[in-house]
Amino acid sequence: MTDNDVIIKIEHLSKSYGDKVVLNDINLDIKRGEFVTLLGPSGCGKTTTLRLIAGFNKADSGTIMMDGKDITDVPPYCRPLNTVFQRYALFPHLDVYDNVAFGLKLNKMPENEIRMKVKRVLKMVSMTDYEDRDVNSLSGGQQQRVAIARALVNQPKVLLLDEPLAALDLKMRKDMQIELKEMHQKLGITFIYVTHDQEEALTLSDRIVVMDEGKIQQIGTPTDIYNEPVNSFVADFIGESNILNGVMIEDRKVAFMYHEFECVDEGFGSNVPVDVVIRPEDIYIMSRTDNAQMTGVVKSCTFKGVHYEMFVETETGYELMIQDYNAYEIGSTVGLIIKPQDIQVMKKEHVCNAYEGVMKGSDHVEFLGSEFECLPCGFTDGDKVRVEVDFRKVDLMDDKEDGTTTGTVVSILYKGNHYYIKVKTECGEDIFAHTQDVWDKFDMVGIKILPQDIRIKPLAKDE
Repeated sequence: MTDNDVIIKIEHLSKSYGDKVVLNDINLDIKRGEFVTLLGPSGCGKTTTLRLIAGFNKADSGTIMMDGKDITDVPPYCRPLNTVFQRYALFPHLDVYDNVAFGLKLNKMPENEIRMKVKRVLKMVSMTDYEDRDVNSLSGGQQQRVAIARALVNQPKVLLLDEPLAALDLKMRKDMQIELKEMHQKLGITFIYVTHDQEEALTLSDRIVVMDEGKIQQIGTPTDIYNEPVNSFVADFIGESNILNGVMIEDRKVAFMYHEFECVDEGFGSNVPVDVVIRPEDIYIMSRTDNAQMTGVVKSCTFKGVHYEMFVETETGYELMIQDYNAYEIGSTVGLIIKPQDIQVMKKEHVCNAYEGVMKGSDHVEFLGSEFECLPCGFTDGDKVRVEVDFRKVDLMDDKEDGTTTGTVVSILYKGNHYYIKVKTECGEDIFAHTQDVWDKFDMVGIKILPQDIRIKPLAKDE
């Protein structure tokens, strides 16, 4: 991508509100004329990014360039872009024509030129016969078309869309997705779109920017994002997935669910812990078991309109989601095959919980903002140390008083035979746990770690 191809260039952009970091040093190039979607859960920073591009908020640090010019501190009304909001923001006292013409009249454009521009843009959004209609008499989809027409009539170089279809019902949303895609192709201008709807992002986008906790997790085409997720968050957030713990034995060979499989991935090293992703539609299920890689028992079978969704418990105790055009009877034994090209291997983000701690005497260590008992380890009071705790050794307690410290469940990932839980502790640091217990997001929990499960090591030179 050359500089001439780039219309928006974001470099080291950060934004906080009080102690909460909303954007953390993000970098992003957006090509001229492409449809880019910022995708992620609530609070990930996607709308903040859009508002910073629009100029509605001011960044704490970083720059936003447009066509090679720094617009970081340029006021919104001086930027050659327009925004379409989720709630339309139409003027209720004006009819359709005057809503669309409002910005042009503000700029004192000649009336005949205004009429020509308004008619052209209303035709573009299929609202030609609605010029004199009261906007309050329009359906949600029609109001959104008017909002888009009002944004387009000023001929912006970039159109920003902040969850514009969220307030519409499902059918209308699907129809508007098609219209937006066609509109983008006709106009040839850059669309930057914000949504938390994965299907919408996959349908509309040339490229998707997946965000979480103020950081960009992955940038790629819809096909890349779906078929080649870079980590477990992306794999779990985009579509349905079976995400499992694995070990990369060697190039093109990976072990998971107590079986070894051929795969197409290389360069991970030997005997390296990894995450493995298999999409439900990529597991072959059959009645015969003699030529299968694994066997399992069908635990549920639900018709989903195009396919059946089944949960199968393997002979090694793992539960897999499988999607197939054929239904298999609940309780029946089936054979399963996973082909090498359908196994996606990813680097693990965390192998264990690791922190910098401070010894409190010889048998206590302070980390996560609290003091934990540990076994005597040769370090003395005040020594700075590395503290490690395996995920499976972290106990989450219903009663917060039973834990040494407390936290809030912020994410839950099912990994075939256990849950991988991320907890934000009261000091703001994260701790991860493997558990059989079912928790809900935002549950408050106590965190208990036994002395023998805390490993104390010297700090590495770069820590």
